[in-house]
Amino acid sequence: MSVAAAPRLVLATHNRHKIVELRAILTPLVPGLDPEVIVGAGDLGAPEPVEDGVTFAQNALVKARALAAFSGLPAVADDSGLCVDVLGGAPGVFSARWCGRHGDDAANVDLLLAQLADVPPEHRGAQFTCAAALVTPDGFEHVETGVLRGRLATTARGAGGFGYDPVLVPDQQPARARGTLLTGAELTPQEKNAISHRGVAFRALAPLVVERLGL
Repeated sequence: MSVAAAPRLVLATHNRHKIVELRAILTPLVPGLDPEVIVGAGDLGAPEPVEDGVTFAQNALVKARALAAFSGLPAVADDSGLCVDVLGGAPGVFSARWCGRHGDDAANVDLLLAQLADVPPEHRGAQFTCAAALVTPDGFEHVETGVLRGRLATTARGAGGFGYDPVLVPDQQPARARGTLLTGAELTPQEKNAISHRGVAFRALAPLVVERLGL
């Protein structure tokens, strides 16, 4: 069956990494929802809306509303980013374009590490924040939020994940770490999803997805 032929839930993102991650998080939580019919905005040819909100929740709703209106289907969106304590919560909603170019993960990380070069370990606290929104064509809207606390490493480590994963060391570490602190990019997908800001937010949203899809 073509993934675009009979979608029941659309994800308001063109980021393939997020689509894979969200499918892995949502599928076990939504009985009867086949991962093959969870498609991204790009699969439907939907344009990317202007994210002009000043909070994660506002931007998540902007994306979900636009995709629900475009597709006529229930739409799920998230807006997430890294909030650094000593930067007053920045990059925040500007995380994806902190370097001045949207989606250049390596440049964003390099700039952030340079800005924090003289900040000692005890002041390198930070968190990933995610707002997950569900919008349906009949006007229903709901947002849940998730947070992953941690500290920023001084260098990027790990080949997994995306975005700022290589520099955030989560406070919650897997048992296998055995005292060696791992960055988000050194976790397996399963380890990351179990504790991530996105996992927390979408696990809270999942019961409403079940309810609104009638599953």
